[in-house]
Amino acid sequence: METTFAPFVAVLAAYLLGSVPFALVSSKMFRLADPRSYGSGNPGATNVLRSGNKKAALVTLIGDALKGWVAVFTAQRLGFGDTVIGFVALAVFFGHLFPVFLRFKGGKGVATGAGVLLALDPLLGLAVAGTWLFVAFAFRYSSLAAVLAAALAPVYQVLMHGGNGQTLVVGVLALALIGKHWQNLQRLLAGKETRIGSKSTDAGDRRHLTAASGIEKPITRIATIDWRNSDTAPRLNSSDRHDLHSALRAP
Repeated sequence: METTFAPFVAVLAAYLLGSVPFALVSSKMFRLADPRSYGSGNPGATNVLRSGNKKAALVTLIGDALKGWVAVFTAQRLGFGDTVIGFVALAVFFGHLFPVFLRFKGGKGVATGAGVLLALDPLLGLAVAGTWLFVAFAFRYSSLAAVLAAALAPVYQVLMHGGNGQTLVVGVLALALIGKHWQNLQRLLAGKETRIGSKSTDAGDRRHLTAASGIEKPITRIATIDWRNSDTAPRLNSSDRHDLHSALRAP
Protein backbone atom coordinates (compact mmCIF):
# COMPACT_ATOMS: atom_id res chain seq x y z
CA MET A 1 0.00 0.00 0.00
CA GLU A 2 1.81 3.09 -1.27
CA THR A 3 -0.72 5.92 -0.97
CA THR A 4 0.54 8.99 0.87
CA PHE A 5 -1.85 8.94 3.80
CA ALA A 6 -2.19 5.19 4.18
CA PRO A 7 0.63 4.83 6.77
CA PHE A 8 -0.86 7.62 8.90
CA VAL A 9 -4.31 6.04 8.70
CA ALA A 10 -2.84 2.66 9.67
CA VAL A 11 -1.03 4.10 12.69
CA LEU A 12 -4.10 6.06 13.82
CA ALA A 13 -6.34 3.01 13.41
CA ALA A 14 -3.87 0.93 15.41
CA TYR A 15 -3.87 3.48 18.22
CA LEU A 16 -7.68 3.55 18.34
CA LEU A 17 -7.82 -0.24 18.35
CA GLY A 18 -5.32 -0.31 21.19
CA SER A 19 -7.50 2.15 23.10
CA VAL A 20 -10.44 -0.27 23.24
CA PRO A 21 -10.67 -1.21 26.97
CA PHE A 22 -11.51 -4.91 26.94
CA ALA A 23 -11.33 -5.00 30.74
CA LEU A 24 -14.33 -2.67 30.86
CA VAL A 25 -16.06 -4.47 27.98
CA SER A 26 -15.80 -7.85 29.69
CA SER A 27 -16.85 -6.36 33.03
CA LYS A 28 -19.99 -5.00 31.39
CA MET A 29 -20.65 -8.37 29.76
CA PHE A 30 -20.45 -10.20 33.09
CA ARG A 31 -22.08 -7.42 35.14
CA LEU A 32 -18.99 -6.74 37.22
CA ALA A 33 -17.75 -3.54 38.77
CA ASP A 34 -15.48 -1.23 36.82
CA PRO A 35 -12.01 -2.77 37.33
CA ARG A 36 -10.63 0.69 38.00
CA SER A 37 -12.68 0.77 41.22
CA TYR A 38 -11.04 -2.18 43.01
CA GLY A 39 -7.78 -4.04 43.44
CA SER A 40 -4.88 -2.28 41.76
CA GLY A 41 -7.26 -0.11 39.75
CA ASN A 42 -5.62 -1.32 36.55
CA PRO A 43 -7.95 -2.09 33.60
CA GLY A 44 -6.29 -5.38 32.77
CA ALA A 45 -6.86 -9.12 32.95
CA THR A 46 -4.98 -9.66 36.22
CA ASN A 47 -7.07 -7.09 38.05
CA VAL A 48 -10.33 -8.36 36.53
CA LEU A 49 -9.35 -11.78 37.90
CA ARG A 50 -9.48 -10.24 41.39
CA SER A 51 -13.23 -9.92 40.94
CA GLY A 52 -13.35 -13.72 41.15
CA ASN A 53 -14.76 -14.08 37.63
CA LYS A 54 -12.28 -16.15 35.62
CA LYS A 55 -14.34 -15.96 32.43
CA ALA A 56 -14.26 -12.17 32.47
CA ALA A 57 -10.51 -12.23 33.06
CA LEU A 58 -10.04 -14.64 30.14
CA VAL A 59 -12.12 -12.46 27.81
CA THR A 60 -10.01 -9.47 28.84
CA LEU A 61 -6.77 -11.35 28.26
CA ILE A 62 -7.78 -12.61 24.83
CA GLY A 63 -9.21 -9.26 23.75
CA ASP A 64 -6.13 -7.31 24.80
CA ALA A 65 -3.79 -9.78 23.12
CA LEU A 66 -5.86 -9.98 19.93
CA LYS A 67 -5.93 -6.24 19.36
CA GLY A 68 -2.12 -6.17 19.41
CA TRP A 69 -1.88 -9.13 17.07
CA VAL A 70 -4.61 -7.94 14.68
CA ALA A 71 -3.11 -4.47 14.26
CA VAL A 72 0.35 -5.74 13.31
CA PHE A 73 -0.89 -8.69 11.25
CA THR A 74 -3.22 -6.44 9.24
CA ALA A 75 -0.40 -3.99 8.51
CA GLN A 76 1.74 -6.87 7.31
CA ARG A 77 -1.02 -8.24 5.08
CA LEU A 78 -1.62 -4.82 3.57
CA GLY A 79 1.97 -4.76 2.40
CA PHE A 80 3.41 -1.97 4.54
CA GLY A 81 7.16 -1.82 5.00
CA ASP A 82 8.99 -2.65 8.20
CA THR A 83 9.10 0.98 9.33
CA VAL A 84 5.33 1.45 9.11
CA ILE A 85 4.73 -1.94 10.73
CA GLY A 86 7.00 -0.88 13.58
CA PHE A 87 5.01 2.32 14.11
CA VAL A 88 1.76 0.34 13.97
CA ALA A 89 3.11 -2.01 16.64
CA LEU A 90 4.04 0.92 18.87
CA ALA A 91 0.72 2.69 18.21
CA VAL A 92 -1.50 -0.21 19.25
CA PHE A 93 0.66 -0.85 22.32
CA PHE A 94 0.68 2.77 23.47
CA GLY A 95 -3.02 2.97 22.66
CA HIS A 96 -3.53 0.34 25.33
CA LEU A 97 -1.26 2.14 27.79
CA PHE A 98 -2.74 5.58 27.12
CA PRO A 99 -6.23 5.04 25.65
CA VAL A 100 -8.15 8.03 24.40
CA PHE A 101 -11.40 6.40 25.56
CA LEU A 102 -10.22 6.28 29.20
CA ARG A 103 -8.63 9.72 29.40
CA PHE A 104 -5.22 8.22 28.65
CA LYS A 105 -5.18 6.04 31.78
CA GLY A 106 -4.93 2.48 30.51
CA GLY A 107 -3.49 -0.91 31.29
CA LYS A 108 0.08 -2.05 31.64
CA GLY A 109 0.47 -3.68 28.26
CA VAL A 110 1.35 -7.29 29.07
CA ALA A 111 -1.29 -9.03 26.94
CA THR A 112 -1.23 -6.42 24.17
CA GLY A 113 2.57 -6.52 24.06
CA ALA A 114 2.46 -10.30 23.78
CA GLY A 115 0.02 -10.03 20.88
CA VAL A 116 2.27 -7.53 19.13
CA LEU A 117 5.33 -9.75 19.51
CA LEU A 118 3.47 -12.83 18.30
CA ALA A 119 2.57 -10.96 15.12
CA LEU A 120 6.03 -9.47 14.60
CA ASP A 121 7.78 -12.79 15.18
CA PRO A 122 5.85 -15.83 16.46
CA LEU A 123 8.98 -17.49 17.85
CA LEU A 124 9.97 -14.34 19.74
CA GLY A 125 6.43 -13.95 21.04
CA LEU A 126 6.33 -17.55 22.25
CA ALA A 127 9.69 -17.16 24.00
CA VAL A 128 8.52 -14.05 25.84
CA ALA A 129 5.12 -15.58 26.68
CA GLY A 130 6.85 -18.73 27.92
CA THR A 131 9.06 -16.64 30.19
CA TRP A 132 6.02 -14.89 31.63
CA LEU A 133 4.20 -18.17 32.23
CA PHE A 134 7.18 -19.79 33.92
CA VAL A 135 7.81 -16.89 36.31
CA ALA A 136 4.09 -16.40 36.99
CA PHE A 137 3.51 -20.04 37.90
CA ALA A 138 6.73 -20.25 39.91
CA PHE A 139 6.28 -17.10 41.98
CA ARG A 140 2.58 -16.14 41.54
CA TYR A 141 3.43 -12.51 40.82
CA SER A 142 2.11 -11.16 37.52
CA SER A 143 4.19 -7.99 37.79
CA LEU A 144 7.44 -9.88 38.37
CA ALA A 145 6.68 -12.15 35.42
CA ALA A 146 5.91 -9.16 33.21
CA VAL A 147 9.07 -7.25 34.12
CA LEU A 148 11.37 -10.24 33.64
CA ALA A 149 9.72 -11.20 30.35
CA ALA A 150 9.98 -7.61 29.11
CA ALA A 151 13.62 -7.33 30.16
CA LEU A 152 14.48 -10.53 28.29
CA ALA A 153 12.51 -9.68 25.14
CA PRO A 154 15.28 -7.53 23.56
CA VAL A 155 17.83 -10.20 24.51
CA TYR A 156 15.79 -12.87 22.74
CA GLN A 157 15.41 -10.56 19.75
CA VAL A 158 19.16 -9.99 19.43
CA LEU A 159 19.96 -13.68 19.88
CA MET A 160 17.44 -14.65 17.20
CA HIS A 161 17.91 -11.89 14.65
CA GLY A 162 20.75 -9.62 15.69
CA GLY A 163 20.34 -5.86 15.83
CA ASN A 164 17.82 -4.41 13.37
CA GLY A 165 14.85 -2.07 13.24
CA GLN A 166 12.64 -4.57 15.00
CA THR A 167 15.10 -4.66 17.90
CA LEU A 168 14.44 -0.97 18.49
CA VAL A 169 10.69 -1.55 18.51
CA VAL A 170 11.02 -4.45 20.96
CA GLY A 171 13.29 -2.35 23.17
CA VAL A 172 10.80 0.52 23.32
CA LEU A 173 7.97 -1.88 24.16
CA ALA A 174 10.06 -3.43 26.92
CA LEU A 175 11.06 -0.11 28.49
CA ALA A 176 7.48 1.19 28.41
CA LEU A 177 6.12 -1.98 29.98
CA ILE A 178 8.72 -1.97 32.74
CA GLY A 179 7.99 1.71 33.38
CA LYS A 180 4.28 0.97 33.78
CA HIS A 181 5.17 -1.64 36.40
CA TRP A 182 7.44 0.63 38.44
CA GLN A 183 5.02 0.92 41.36
CA ASN A 184 4.54 -2.84 41.31
CA LEU A 185 8.30 -3.25 41.64
CA GLN A 186 8.28 -0.96 44.67
CA ARG A 187 5.53 -3.06 46.26
CA LEU A 188 7.44 -6.24 45.45
CA LEU A 189 10.51 -4.93 47.23
CA ALA A 190 8.34 -3.93 50.18
CA GLY A 191 6.64 -7.34 50.28
CA LYS A 192 3.22 -5.81 49.61
CA GLU A 193 2.54 -6.94 46.04
CA THR A 194 -0.63 -8.97 45.46
CA ARG A 195 -0.27 -12.48 44.09
CA ILE A 196 -2.10 -13.81 41.04
CA GLY A 197 -5.61 -15.02 41.79
CA SER A 198 -6.03 -13.22 45.10
CA LYS A 199 -9.37 -11.48 45.43
CA SER A 200 -9.88 -7.95 46.65
CA THR A 201 -10.16 -7.85 50.42
CA ASP A 202 -10.45 -4.13 50.95
CA ALA A 203 -13.84 -3.09 52.34
CA GLY A 204 -14.25 -0.44 49.69
CA ASP A 205 -13.49 -2.96 46.98
CA ARG A 206 -16.13 -5.34 48.35
CA ARG A 207 -18.73 -2.58 48.31
CA HIS A 208 -17.98 -1.83 44.64
CA LEU A 209 -18.18 -5.50 43.66
CA THR A 210 -21.38 -6.06 45.63
CA ALA A 211 -23.09 -2.98 44.25
CA ALA A 212 -22.23 -3.86 40.66
CA SER A 213 -23.49 -7.42 40.93
CA GLY A 214 -26.80 -6.27 42.40
CA ILE A 215 -26.40 -8.47 45.47
CA GLU A 216 -27.25 -6.85 48.76
CA LYS A 217 -25.73 -7.90 52.06
CA PRO A 218 -28.12 -10.19 53.99
CA ILE A 219 -29.91 -8.83 57.03
CA THR A 220 -28.36 -10.57 60.01
CA ARG A 221 -30.41 -8.83 62.69
CA ILE A 222 -33.66 -6.93 62.41
CA ALA A 223 -34.81 -6.65 65.99
CA THR A 224 -34.23 -7.66 69.55
CA ILE A 225 -37.41 -8.61 71.40
CA ASP A 226 -37.80 -6.92 74.75
CA TRP A 227 -39.48 -9.45 77.05
CA ARG A 228 -39.59 -7.21 80.07
CA ASN A 229 -43.10 -6.86 81.44
CA SER A 230 -43.99 -10.19 79.88
CA ASP A 231 -47.66 -9.59 80.58
CA THR A 232 -47.65 -7.14 77.71
CA ALA A 233 -46.97 -7.71 74.03
CA PRO A 234 -43.29 -7.85 73.02
CA ARG A 235 -41.95 -4.53 71.87
CA LEU A 236 -38.93 -3.36 69.88
CA ASN A 237 -36.11 -1.33 71.29
CA SER A 238 -35.88 2.16 69.79
CA SER A 239 -32.65 1.40 67.92
CA ASP A 240 -34.16 -1.77 66.52
CA ARG A 241 -37.25 0.06 65.33
CA HIS A 242 -34.95 2.25 63.26
CA ASP A 243 -33.16 -0.84 61.86
CA LEU A 244 -36.45 -2.50 60.96
CA HIS A 245 -37.75 0.66 59.34
CA SER A 246 -34.58 0.98 57.26
CA ALA A 247 -34.72 -2.68 56.23
CA LEU A 248 -38.33 -2.41 55.10
CA ARG A 249 -37.58 0.69 53.07
CA ALA A 250 -34.62 -0.90 51.30
CA PRO A 251 -35.37 -1.94 47.68
